[in-house]
Amino acid sequence: ASSVFARQLNQEEGYVMAERVSRLSTEKAVVIFTTSQCPMCHTVTSLLISELGVCAAVHELDKDPRGRDMERELARCLGRAPPVPAVFIGGRLVGSTDKIMSLHLAGKLVPMLKAAGAIWL
Repeated sequence: ASSVFARQLNQEEGYVMAERVSRLSTEKAVVIFTTSQCPMCHTVTSLLISELGVCAAVHELDKDPRGRDMERELARCLGRAPPVPAVFIGGRLVGSTDKIMSLHLAGKLVPMLKAAGAIWL
């Protein structure tokens, strides 16, 4: 009985984290989930904020008391670990460093950011 209860608790916790990630991912046109020591997170954040002038919400999961749980939820959404950086544009999960960089190199990132209202170039 206790394992059934534990499984139910884990499912409920998963729903809570899914809701939290969903809510946070729509608070601005661009939302980036990172960890403070991740070099790829720094690369993506620098590109979006410093180079392209995006006003993004950045959530450092290693500084958040529920960060580990959110990391698990992001890993589930992305289908891989580590789940950071995880970039949401217009409330939609776009992906990680490789996806953001390939979109940028293909000339597709700026139009996507404009469409989401993240930049006005």
